[in-house]
Amino acid sequence: MKLSSRTRYGVRAVFDIAYHNNGRPTQARDTARRQEIPLRYLEQIFQELRRAHLVDAKRGPKGGYSLARSPEKITLGDIVAAVQGPLDLYDTKEGSVPGTIWKELAEKVRACFDGVTVRDLCERGAEAGLPRGEIQPHMYFI
Repeated sequence: MKLSSRTRYGVRAVFDIAYHNNGRPTQARDTARRQEIPLRYLEQIFQELRRAHLVDAKRGPKGGYSLARSPEKITLGDIVAAVQGPLDLYDTKEGSVPGTIWKELAEKVRACFDGVTVRDLCERGAEAGLPRGEIQPHMYFI
């Protein structure tokens, strides 16, 4: 199973809002720069996240995107479902042996995604030493 670029960008965008702005609205252009996501593409993803009630949007000079719920109440599964749709690994007839195995596997994969929260991602970012609130330039080492 491979997640789409759109889904990976959605996870990065929600993480960015949670990690860099302490509950304040985040400008889409700042998230786009930090996460290296094309702005117009990111805006489309934000619309899907808004429809799923994962982010809120506020217009105006101090506006931007913010989380609709606290980071510990948003899971990777929520983001994946909002951007990509349900995680279905099977498309067979109900009741068949291979079908039931695929269904069980899909439930386990879903449980893994639902077991990781945005707060968990933020804690991992802090543990890795990711600076907060900054737009990082590319660093090249020779």
